[in-house]
Amino acid sequence: MPTVPQKETEQQEKLPAKENLRSSRRSTDSLTLQDIAKLAGVAPITVSRVLNRPDLVTPETIKSVQKVIDRTGYVPNLLAGGLASRRSGLIAAMVPSLRNMMFVQVVERLNDIFNAAGYKLLLGLTGYPQRENELMATFLSRRPEAVLLTGVNHSPETRQRLLAAKIPVVEIWDYTPTPIDMLVGFSHEKIGRAVARLFHRKGFRRICMVMAKDRRALLRFRAFKEELGELGVHDLVTHMTRTPGTFRLGREALARILDRGQPFDAIFCSSDSLAHGVMTEAQSRGMKIPDDFAVVGFGDLDFSASTFPALSTVSIKHREVGSLAAEAILARLNNQPIPERVVDIGFEIIERGST
Repeated sequence: MPTVPQKETEQQEKLPAKENLRSSRRSTDSLTLQDIAKLAGVAPITVSRVLNRPDLVTPETIKSVQKVIDRTGYVPNLLAGGLASRRSGLIAAMVPSLRNMMFVQVVERLNDIFNAAGYKLLLGLTGYPQRENELMATFLSRRPEAVLLTGVNHSPETRQRLLAAKIPVVEIWDYTPTPIDMLVGFSHEKIGRAVARLFHRKGFRRICMVMAKDRRALLRFRAFKEELGELGVHDLVTHMTRTPGTFRLGREALARILDRGQPFDAIFCSSDSLAHGVMTEAQSRGMKIPDDFAVVGFGDLDFSASTFPALSTVSIKHREVGSLAAEAILARLNNQPIPERVVDIGFEIIERGST
């Protein structure tokens, strides 16, 4: 019959511990598990068990080894063991920026769910323009068990690397019926058209668009402009800012539009931060919203309902995007069925005081 491993005692595992920290390794190397074993006076297998199977080691031994780990600042090389078992415990996620609170809320939700399931989130910022190719190569070298991407436009190299990796992939924040693997997103084109119809229904005919120069904002703008044209509205003023759109850039945008003397009665901003800046600049000049012009933002951030007047905006369920994406990845990793491979989470236009 197979034998059950007995908990090791300090007497069984003790080895001579004559070397100090300086002599136990070369000055140019990181601490190894063998170094910790020497300093603790135990066998390397004991240190491994303390880190991975503490149920097989006595509490006294755990305390002794942990004391050395704490003193030296040793960090286990989890990648080496992960490669052998093909399990890294890492899930990689890429978002454009953390200056955009919409992405912050998605990342926080991902982190909460993955952490509770025993995984660690490896986060990368692709920026504007995207550095996705570079990050993808770096991340895949760490053998993540799944990857989350923002958007659906990727280079052929990125797509090929992901297909070759044969791991779960979820794309968020955009919509396509043909994702790489799974998708949780929404249509930016539908949002642009819906806001155009709102403006037309309210009687606005001289309309302005203040937008950050990123691909998703451009999708909303083009659909917004096309829908207005189909409704017979062609008097459209546009102003493009750097990315990401910020409060300050919103103020600067409106200042330039007003200084050019271009008339308008409504503004659609590509983010709530830009919209807040627009309203603040207007109020600093003695203008009243919505009496002088209406404002609609995008994102429904935490402050949007508390501005004065309260900001009308396009609401996206940011945290639900994170929840659904994380749940899809975990289901795939656990060989469970996925109810929907492509989820259109939709959007809602929330009308408040600014319109």
